[in-house]
Amino acid sequence: MENNTILTKLEGLTEKYEELSRQISDPATMSDMKRYVTLNKEYKELEPIVAACANYKKILHDWRSAKEMLATEKDEEMREMAKQEIEQLEAKIPAIEDEIKLLLIPVDPQDGKNAILEIRAGTGGDEASIFAGDLFRMYAKFAEKKGWKITINTSSEGTVGGFKEIICAVKGVGVYGVLKYESGVHRVQRVPQTETQGRVHTSAASVAVLPEADEFDVELNMNDVRKDTFCSSGPGGQSVNTTYSAIRLTHIPSGIVVQCQDEKSQIKNFDKALVELRTRLYNLEYEKYLNEISSKRKTMVSTGDRSAKIRTYNYPQSRVTDHRINYTMYNLPVFMDGDIQEVIDQLQVAENSERLKESGM
Repeated sequence: MENNTILTKLEGLTEKYEELSRQISDPATMSDMKRYVTLNKEYKELEPIVAACANYKKILHDWRSAKEMLATEKDEEMREMAKQEIEQLEAKIPAIEDEIKLLLIPVDPQDGKNAILEIRAGTGGDEASIFAGDLFRMYAKFAEKKGWKITINTSSEGTVGGFKEIICAVKGVGVYGVLKYESGVHRVQRVPQTETQGRVHTSAASVAVLPEADEFDVELNMNDVRKDTFCSSGPGGQSVNTTYSAIRLTHIPSGIVVQCQDEKSQIKNFDKALVELRTRLYNLEYEKYLNEISSKRKTMVSTGDRSAKIRTYNYPQSRVTDHRINYTMYNLPVFMDGDIQEVIDQLQVAENSERLKESGM
């Protein structure tokens, strides 16, 4: 009944938790803010595992005590109580062990971060831009349900609606760990608004989700960054279009260019552009990690390959199909209204199953 492999891992993590607690309290650590933030993050991540360990040990202790009572007790009533307790505990232990196994799976250290969400129209002309707009609305509705905040960094509207491109920041609890499953090519099959013959066309839009880097993740030398200002374009009123509030930042060593024009304030646009630039630099290294693990997991979706077709939205059949796990739903209008948690849950289950296999538990 007692799983020695789990106990060994839990003991090691409990010792690590206690050592982190000592390090965090050390004045030398507290004077180094970058180190303090890193250690505190690791400490917080271990808290649920340590709590589960304490609960698991208590249940095992109670189980052993009940077994001992059954073996030594002469009173029949006490023996019966011991039997009932053993049955109850033995029913609980497998579920607790499964829960601990999931907690012991090495998590992506980026999962708790905010995210930068990019949506770009692909093949399909004007219809692709309209679809990109539909996807943005879907994510905006989903974010609203989750209590997240979306702010647009920059956008380019389509000729007849939607977006050729839209880049926004999504902030909240565990945003990247949820939205990372959306990276890839999304395909739509429907009669376009621009189609006069009533024929079904196939169009596509690409989605990229990047974990937002904080100031401790990237050492950015501002001498390597060229700052340009320009007049914003698009809706926003006279002040947006006539003042040099839009910001373009160019990272000279890497050639990465980001811009932000959604705010009327040049300072706010600069701050948002700087976060995006830091994120893109951070993701140059993060892509290596993604490419390394993507070869091991067929359903691992947070990979560097953003050209993979991940989902089809079929309007005539009201069907949504996720091709990574061959999962199909017939609730397209509800799905496009931001009710996408069901498919994300299924993707998380598939990924956790593969991680469990990798861990050998």
